[in-house]
Amino acid sequence: MTAAVAPLHLLGGGDGLAHALAAHQSGEPGHARLLDHLGLDPLLSLGMRLGEGSGAATALGLVRAALACHNGMATFAEAAVAGKQAP
Repeated sequence: MTAAVAPLHLLGGGDGLAHALAAHQSGEPGHARLLDHLGLDPLLSLGMRLGEGSGAATALGLVRAALACHNGMATFAEAAVAGKQAP
């Protein structure tokens, strides 16, 4: 899947993937080089060589959990800790 976005990277002058996440780094040697060239750090590196988006499907749970944590986090004001100092 990463190879499919390489043209977008080139057409965007290097900024075409500013919104993108790399789900995983494949066990294939060329994949690490491609991710490095694209300036993407993978969320996971499990050595999978399955292709067909299996790395993306695996990372999706991680991204959903991070979003749920972020969206469910109370602000300091909501948690009534704003302005308090540690003893």
